Parts: sequence; structure tokens; C-alpha cells
Amino acid sequence: MAATDPRIDRYIAQSPDFARPILQHLRKLIHKGCPAVVETIKWSRPFFEYKGALLCNISAFKQHCSFGFWNAGLLSDPAGVLRIKDKDSMGNFDRIASLEDLPSDKIIIAFVKEAAALNQEGVKKSAPAKTGKPKAALPVPAALEAALKKNKKAQAAFEAFSPSHRREYIEWITEAKTEPTRDKRIATTLEWLAEGKSRNWQYMKK
Repeated sequence: MAATDPRIDRYIAQSPDFARPILQHLRKLIHKGCPAVVETIKWSRPFFEYKGALLCNISAFKQHCSFGFWNAGLLSDPAGVLRIKDKDSMGNFDRIASLEDLPSDKIIIAFVKEAAALNQEGVKKSAPAKTGKPKAALPVPAALEAALKKNKKAQAAFEAFSPSHRREYIEWITEAKTEPTRDKRIATTLEWLAEGKSRNWQYMKK
């Protein structure tokens, strides 16, 4: 293999016994398919980059491993072995509990080469299409509605907010486990609204 990242060495060493040979094998095939690949750690798991873009990743869980390509949806799959589903911890090959769960080395290397070619050409996966209807507006809790009627400034700010910003406050209040916690959140809500602040104003870039 070419240059390796010691953090991935540690990740593999700390993985469950069954996972180590799987991760080591996949790592070897990734380097074989793309000798110039760059190893790194993102979101606490091993990733592989090429030409400054993500190529693929490997992960170990308690009872299975996962292996996925960043541009999986753009890869040709004549053998029909790719599993395409966004945000899935199973990766593109379902649960991998042993080396026998993987397709042949030839197929994996072909995927790596094709993914690398896409990165070479600067091809990026398209953003997933938005499906379904917009979220319905949440009803304003009676306690919040009553409090808003007593604070016109806060009420005006709340009504001027976008549906998503109003939803953030409503969910925060309705998720309170106890009445005292709910009342405290309503008081904070009124204070922030009077200042024109959204629920997550602390995290917004200045």
C-alpha cells in the first residue's frame, strides 16, 4: 500500500476481532484500485479521498462492517451488488460480517477505479431530490399562546418568523418532560423572541 494514516491503523486495531480482517482487506483493495488514494478520518471513521474529494469509507460496528462509496449512485453495477440508500449504516454492501459477504476482489477494485475516475473528472453526486409534502405547521401550545398574548413584542416576532423557526420553539416547549421545565422554556422563549432571536440563535454565524 501507499501512504497510510496511523489513525486508521489504530481504528482497525481497536475494532472487534471479526472486523479486522475485513477492514484490512478492504483497505488493501482500495489502495490497489487507486494507488494515489489519501487516507483520513472523518466522522470518527476511516475515509479515503482522491483528487481532493471523498472516494469511499469503511466502518466497524459491534456485529458487522460497512463499506460505501461516496458516489455510489453514479457507479455502473453490472453484477447488481450495490445497495444504494442514503444515510444508511449498512453502506453499499449490506451487513458485512465476514470476508465471504463481500463481492469478489475484481468487482471491488473495479468500483474503486470507476469511483476514482469520477473524482478525476470532478464529477459530483447530485443532491437528493426533495420528496413528500412540506411539514405541516405545528399547533401552538395553549400555554405558549397565552403567554404570547401578554407580550406583544414577542408575539409579533413569533408571527413574523418562518414556519421552521416557529416549529423549533414549539418542539422545544412540547418536548419538556415536566410542567416547570415547560414554563421555564416558555419564559426563555418570550425573552428571546422579544429580542428577535430564533431558537438556535447561539449557533448562528455572526
